[in-house]
Amino acid sequence: MAKVFERIDDRLRAWIEKQHMFFVSTAPLAADGLLNCSPKGYDSLRILNDHEIAYLDLTGSGIETVAHLQENGRIVFMFCSFEQAPRIVRLHGVGTVFAAGTPEFEAMMENFKPRPGMRSIIRVTLTRISDSCGYGVPRYEFLGDRATLEEYWDRKGAEETAEYQRTCNAASVDGLQGICAPERVAAYG
Repeated sequence: MAKVFERIDDRLRAWIEKQHMFFVSTAPLAADGLLNCSPKGYDSLRILNDHEIAYLDLTGSGIETVAHLQENGRIVFMFCSFEQAPRIVRLHGVGTVFAAGTPEFEAMMENFKPRPGMRSIIRVTLTRISDSCGYGVPRYEFLGDRATLEEYWDRKGAEETAEYQRTCNAASVDGLQGICAPERVAAYG
């Protein structure tokens, strides 16, 4: 049976931190706008307190999550247990984007390991915390993180990464504004 939690308690925190992958979903305000759902990994999520989480956003082929958050702030995280005990946890909230190089980004980086291709940190204040059975989720075995993304941005270097963000992460597929100041990523490569 589904349960709604008042906060992320120690038991729920331990379960979330054990998951190797999570999904984030966002949507623009426009009724005909495209919804987005993105898988995340790399130990990029941090639970800041009972009602606040953050994740390190790495440069990718799209900028939908950032663009949607800058427009309306709405976001949901979904965690699935792929192990023996089935469970799904959803964290709904309002997110804020801190672009690389901003004072807020710098302050939040104390929670994360620097990685090639970093472009922002997404901080979310949770408005609903719930779980459900997950009986329909198949079982999978975690083999490890892929090195491909980090190796790609490491090879590109700071200047090419910033240029990619300027040209490919400037706007979402619906034309919403993406990263405003990609040159700030240069300090991290």
